[in-house]
Order: sequence, then C-alpha cells, then structure tokens
Amino acid sequence: MKVDIKNLNNEVVGDIELNDSVFALPARSDILARVVRWQLAKRQQGTHATKTISQISGTTKKPFRQKGTGNARQGSLRSPQFRGGAVIFGPVPRSHAHDLPKKVRVLGLKTALSAKAAQGKLVIIDDLVIDSHKTKDVIQNIHVFGSSLLFIDGIEVNENFSKALSNIPLVDLLPQQGANVYDILRRDVLVLSKSAVKSLEERLA
Repeated sequence: MKVDIKNLNNEVVGDIELNDSVFALPARSDILARVVRWQLAKRQQGTHATKTISQISGTTKKPFRQKGTGNARQGSLRSPQFRGGAVIFGPVPRSHAHDLPKKVRVLGLKTALSAKAAQGKLVIIDDLVIDSHKTKDVIQNIHVFGSSLLFIDGIEVNENFSKALSNIPLVDLLPQQGANVYDILRRDVLVLSKSAVKSLEERLA
C-alpha cells in the first residue's frame, strides 16, 4: 500500500510503501475490544476496600439481653444492619490485571493501525522535528491534520516538538515503543513519522 509522505506544512514530499501485513489487515472489533479491556484493567489501582466487622471500632458488648425485649436478637452494634457497621462481602484490595496472549496483543496493534489506514486517518510525516519549542509556532500546522491527533515518532522524540505539544488539548506524542491500541483509538487521526513506520514494521511484521 503506497501512501504520500508529507511535511509539517502539509506538503507532499514523497511516498512510502507500507507493509500490508501491518497496515492492511481486516477490521476486527473483537480483537480491539479485548486489547483495550486488557490495557485499562492493568491501569486500575485496585485500592478499593471496605471494613469488615473486625476492623470497625466500637464495643464488643451485646447491645441488650437476648430475650424479653420484643426486639430481634443482636450480638454486636458493629454488625452490618447498624449504621456505621461493617460491610459484608465488600471490595478488597486486589489487582484487576489479567493475561492476554502476546499474539492477540500484537494482532490488536496491527488491527488498530490498519483501521486508521482504512479510514483515511493515517498521515505519514517525513520527520517530527522543529526548531522552536513554542506552541504558537506549531499549532496552526498540526491542526491542518485535525483537532484530535496522536503523533508517534521513532525511538526518541524531538524535545522541542514534545514541549510545543505539551499544552495542546486532544494532541498526544509517543515514541514508537509506546504505541498502543487504546491511545491510537482514542484520537481521531494517527500521525506517524517515517522512522516510526520503519520501527513498527520491524517490530510487528
């Protein structure tokens, strides 16, 4: 699949042949859903917790005698039926992460890249390098490509370009090793540098 290469001024400066095994796979929404769920599950802190009866502060004395009061029998004011009492079967700290086969993770990334290419929302840039770190010097140029953008560069990102993008909403920048399904799907347009394309094809083909 041949795609134009542009510069940051949105001018065509050449073309590139993309590997069909990475950028031309059929749509698989089920694979994308599995990978996104796996990613988000890993991010959950899992620090939620409620107190059991042994952790509630209060007396251990029986509230009132067993018989003769007309009330239901009670053994503790820390029981769950009382206000301020324990929670039964409440959440405990745990990891929400689960395993996902490496083949599925790789297929998910290739499917996400292919989906952007099929939708016409994949842009290839010759390089993501600028001389100034000021946002005003780059914001007009990048908004030609769209308002919701994910830039993926090579192994290292240009420091000036990173600083210029840092305070623009809905615009993200990642090195190629940070490319992931969730971030690709949450932004409308995917912008890859030539070095990112080379690295991704070597990694995924």
